[in-house]
This record gives sequence, structure tokens and C-alpha cells, in this order.
Amino acid sequence: MTPSSPGTDQHRDQDGALPPKRVLLAKPRGYCAGVDRAVETVERALETYGAPVYVRKEIVHNRHVVETLQERGAIFVDETDEVPEGALVVFSAHGVSPAVHEQAAERKLRTIDATCPLVTKVHKEAQRFARDDYDILLIGHEGHEEVEGTAGEAPEHIQLVDTAEDVDKVVVRDPSKVIWLSQTTLSVDETLERVDQLKQRFPLLQAPPSDDICYATQNRQVAVKTMAPECDLVLVVGSTNSSNSKRLVEVALQAGARASYLIDYAREIDETWLDGVRTVGVTSGASVPDVLVMQVLDYLAERGWGQVEEITTANEKIAFSLPKELRRDLVR
Repeated sequence: MTPSSPGTDQHRDQDGALPPKRVLLAKPRGYCAGVDRAVETVERALETYGAPVYVRKEIVHNRHVVETLQERGAIFVDETDEVPEGALVVFSAHGVSPAVHEQAAERKLRTIDATCPLVTKVHKEAQRFARDDYDILLIGHEGHEEVEGTAGEAPEHIQLVDTAEDVDKVVVRDPSKVIWLSQTTLSVDETLERVDQLKQRFPLLQAPPSDDICYATQNRQVAVKTMAPECDLVLVVGSTNSSNSKRLVEVALQAGARASYLIDYAREIDETWLDGVRTVGVTSGASVPDVLVMQVLDYLAERGWGQVEEITTANEKIAFSLPKELRRDLVR
């Protein structure tokens, strides 16, 4: 994103004075319940069984989290055939297809499934509507691990709809038996736009029985929408492979922020981004530990943005229990 830098003149009050530099800090931000559960699953597995613990794909899409767990003895692999026979493997928060479970069983792997329960809900919806012989239109980003896992639940029934062009390619058997599901980490606005396009082709298109977009994804987007109109710059802490983090940048720009950037660490901030800026918004994706946000606030405070106002739009109290395979063996 390379929007032009805001000028300072527009910020002056009636007396010609500049307003104070300030930070608007979004709440909620950072870890959601599914990410917290997945990360703790790997940590507790290391404590309980000892290193190494293998993890298929990144446990969550955050560079800092992955590197920290690697230092503690986690080994991240792309596929289960990279795991030694009989070893322990954790499945990531994004979920896996039945084929991956079968491959693990064939290799006699011990498995712990850290799939987010909200992703599991979408998997069960896919299974249910496939049993009822529906055509399922899965709105999501091609190649994303969550999409691959969900599509694998009913590959003969599911068609991926990523872009507007994909809408035109959809072929259904019975226009009265079509339902849409979605990746949990999409932008709400983006998803509804795609749904509207699909409804133009299939007026009888049915919606999932409950919203597929994860509560945390929605809450973080609402917080950004609330503060963005006041922000010259919005910094989103998150990794480039994090779908929900990238969506926050898009949401900030669409909601009125003059500039927005995605960063993993405070050291990635380009000081030229701060030229002429009075109000900086700060948030983070659902897989980001808050220590990284605090480092960004420290960076800004050292440069004059010491006034921090938290913008609260929701209070999250959801928590998920650890996977049953792990709870059995937890160190007391």
C-alpha cells in the first residue's frame, strides 16, 4: 500500500496550532480464543511429551509465534510424510481434510488436532450439506490452508469462489439446492459482496445456518472501522500470510485511514510513514501476541506519540478447552 502522506495543514485547529500526536489503540486486537488454544496446545505438548513435537503447517500464521515455538523444540513440516513414523504431530488451527487424518493414521502418527472450533463448525456444515446433496459454494482464498481443509470435507460437492470472475464459472445441478459457506477469516464486507454476486446468478442461494465469519475477525474489523476515519496512519501488526491481518489493512483504508501498513515487528516501520502524521491507529491480527503491539507503542512513544487512547468496541470472553487428545495426558 503506498498512499500519499497526509499533509499537516489539514490538522491545524482554528488558531493554527497542530493537535497533539496521539495513538488510537484498537480493542479487541491480537489473540483470539482459537489461536490461544492452538499455541497453548503446542506449548503444553512440549512440556508433557518433550521435544520434538511436530506441527503440520504453521500452527498459526505469525512469524514470531512460529520462531518462538521452534526455539522450544517444535518442528514445522508441510506434510505428514515428513514426520517420522509413530511420532507426535499437531494439526494447525486452520484445520485439515479427512485425507490428512487418513495419511497420519497410515503412518501410525500420534495426533493432536488443534483446529479452531469455529473452523470445525464450518467442516461440519460442509459434511451436513454434502449428505443432503447440496452444491456448496465456498467463499475463500485459493491456496489458504483453511480453505483446503474445508474443501477436503466434501470435494465432490464444493466449488471455491475466490474472485468475482469465479462467480461466473460456478455450475450447479439444481439452483434450488445451493448453499454458500465461507472461510472464517475473510472481511465481512468482501464476503457479503461475493454473496450478492452469487445471488444474482442463483436467487435461491441459501445462507449457512449461522455466520461462518469468526467472531474475532468481525470484532477486529469493527474496531478498525471505528477508529480509521480519525487516523492519518493505521499500523496493523501481523504476518503477510495471515488472511485476517491483511484484511485489517484493507478495512482501515476503506474506512477512511489515509494510509495503512502491515508489519511483523516495530523495526519494520518506515519513519517516512510518520511524516505529517498526528494520529496513528494501531491494531493486530488474531494470531499476534500483544508483546509485539507493545513494542510498536514503545517505538511510537520514543518519537512523540506517547498519548494512547484505547478504542473499545467489544469485550471478548470466549475461551476454548484444549484438544481432548492432550487433556488426557496433561502434566498435573
